[in-house]
Amino acid sequence: MPWKTTCQKVQRREFIQVALRRKTPLSELCEAWGISRKTAYKWLGRFHERGQWGLTDRSHAAQRISRRPSACWLARIRRWRARHPHWGARKLRWALHQRFGRHQLPSSAAIGRWLKVWGLTRKRRRPAHKGPRRERPKLTVASAPNEVWTLDFKGWFRTGDGTRVEPLTIRDLASRYALVIDLLSQQNVRESREACKDLFRKNGLPLVIRVDNGSPFGSTGALGLTRLSAWWVKLGIRVEFIAPGRPDQNGAHEQFHRVYKEETLLPPAHSLRAQKRRSEQWRQEYNQGRPHEALGMMVPAAIYRKSSRVLPLREKPWSYQVGWESRLIRSKGMISFHGRSRFVGEAFEGERVGLKRSRTAVWEVYFGPHLIGELWDNEAGGIRAVWHRRGRAPKEPTDIRLAVPLRLASLASASPPSGCLSL
Repeated sequence: MPWKTTCQKVQRREFIQVALRRKTPLSELCEAWGISRKTAYKWLGRFHERGQWGLTDRSHAAQRISRRPSACWLARIRRWRARHPHWGARKLRWALHQRFGRHQLPSSAAIGRWLKVWGLTRKRRRPAHKGPRRERPKLTVASAPNEVWTLDFKGWFRTGDGTRVEPLTIRDLASRYALVIDLLSQQNVRESREACKDLFRKNGLPLVIRVDNGSPFGSTGALGLTRLSAWWVKLGIRVEFIAPGRPDQNGAHEQFHRVYKEETLLPPAHSLRAQKRRSEQWRQEYNQGRPHEALGMMVPAAIYRKSSRVLPLREKPWSYQVGWESRLIRSKGMISFHGRSRFVGEAFEGERVGLKRSRTAVWEVYFGPHLIGELWDNEAGGIRAVWHRRGRAPKEPTDIRLAVPLRLASLASASPPSGCLSL
């Protein structure tokens, strides 16, 4: 039988005693013990050399290191590393070769090993865990008013008196109705939210809002949300992001911008007030007097009706299932979890997220019914959910599967946990 993992020294001593009696040929004895003759001769030789002390295991470390850099070269390496503390092994070897030549010059690998032994290298960051993968859904095909609203900034310009203007435009996709052209001073979350709130009070809430991935609509955080788009989600509006670099997926809105620019901004009005008056007059004409071929030469005002979904007077907080943990997102997107501060996302500041244990040391993080990522007990930060890459998308903006790099989780694909409030 082969050597066992326990009492190896005892087994070797018993084998040596049987072998020294010479009553059984060594080949048969090795076959009975399940070892090779090479192993048998090795332990017999060690026993004759050192007795029972020779039956213990020896270190496998090399007793002699060949081509080890000399003390002179080691001193040079340390000296040049002190001069250039941010240089790696390859740059140090190049500098040493230029200064001292190639005779007995250590290799880059040897220099790197000694730098590591001396503690002069920086530890590489462990690769982060990949977040949960979600397939990006198709873009919604708008067949009735208020199913899909499209939002975008036209691009800043200056009025005649030098005032900088950021036009925020919002349209209903099905009826082509221009809901608002709001001339803001800055392209930020605060002013955009106030403009949306005024519109929601007047026209109600849509089912879907479609935007691009730029600020203030999209970000690189969890779900690609900002504080603005997270607020839309809290109101029960589904947010759809077009693919980066694919403005054709929102082509109708881009065409609307082109017409607005040609008819109102060449040249712009002499003041902000005059430009607002001109923009509102043009919007009324666009909705009530301009026929559209896509609508069978009807005007948008003949089709559009206000939404029956009204803006709630008070936003209700999310609630989660019994057995889940709930945390309030503090400033800078942090929560306190198991005695540590963990980052979830600045977009959810002031809101409550739910934490559901999915497997050992892994917690799924939900913003209402939407999975936004994971927390790992052995990681300092959060792990965002990512898009699953699909094939190339067709160019029709009405029925599109997005083809994008790995991004954050879909708002529509996450199944809601039972017990969550749907606003």
